[in-house]
Amino acid sequence: MKIVDLRSDTVTKPTLEMRQAMYQAEVGDDVYGEDPTVQKLEELGAGIMGKESALFVASGTMGNQIALMAHTNKGDEVICEADSHIFYYEVAGIACLAGAQARPISGQRGILSSDRIKHHIRPQDVHQPRTGLICLENTHNRAGGTCYSVQELAQIKELADSNHIPVHMDGARIFNAATAQNVSVEKLAEKATSITFCLSKGLCAPVGSLLTGSHDFIQECRRYRKMLGGGMRQAGIIAAAGIVGLETMVERLQDDHLHARILAEALVSIGMDIDMETVQTNIVIANVSSFGITAKQAAALLGEQGIKAAVFGEYSIRFVTHHGIEKDDINYTAGIIAKLVKEINAGLL
Repeated sequence: MKIVDLRSDTVTKPTLEMRQAMYQAEVGDDVYGEDPTVQKLEELGAGIMGKESALFVASGTMGNQIALMAHTNKGDEVICEADSHIFYYEVAGIACLAGAQARPISGQRGILSSDRIKHHIRPQDVHQPRTGLICLENTHNRAGGTCYSVQELAQIKELADSNHIPVHMDGARIFNAATAQNVSVEKLAEKATSITFCLSKGLCAPVGSLLTGSHDFIQECRRYRKMLGGGMRQAGIIAAAGIVGLETMVERLQDDHLHARILAEALVSIGMDIDMETVQTNIVIANVSSFGITAKQAAALLGEQGIKAAVFGEYSIRFVTHHGIEKDDINYTAGIIAKLVKEINAGLL
């Protein structure tokens, strides 16, 4: 049976070039600051983002939580989008690790406007927490891979600066956002005080993320990484794959976006409910309620045919395109779904 895994771009496998680089990587003890490959990765990532320094971390969640700990004081409040990864998927780390309070607010397709944020910045009041940080997710996972534009980010930065509030960007898929808008990733990153981005999603590295910001900020974050048990030793073995990802895997992201658009259009043509305004990058979220089944049931039916998709709510199912998924896989997937829809409508399933 043909298997097409569209659950997430985290299922990507390292390329042959990555495996060779990992095998040949020069290593040292990174906790002592002696791993040259980690240093090269951090310098490369910081330079691409236009930041002074970077820190190699085990995951995007670790990078986000370290940034929260470094930016805020206990009792602060963190503004974030209501369905953002940092609020929805990071196990209450805002409260548990940073000792801060989340202020989740709903955006338009996951995107927060400066006007929306402005009304949730706390006034100076002894009875209220201090707004200590604004968090943005670019692209926004649960909204379907939607992007902040340079203009939207500039407006938020102006608001944040005027209120002396730092901005942290969860840029897990920031290269997808830049590719979709045909802008440099630095143009998006420069609007944030700090930014985390993943090496292990569209860039295909097997593990790891980078947290970038000012030199002093990253020095503080290094302490928090150690506190969380994230100080790795001969980490150059995995950092080597991240270097290859940054150098060779960015331009091909446009293929993933094209495949997502082809899939979304095919699914809409057979009656599936998809907000096409959200199909901006490599994520497609479809609602299956009109077929009288739940997302869990839909995923099970697809799984029986070798198509893997993620349950994303009671009636929502998510497909994510990535390296290793070709146009033939997309056409095959659309054909299988069309067949299942026909059988459902005929009362055969």
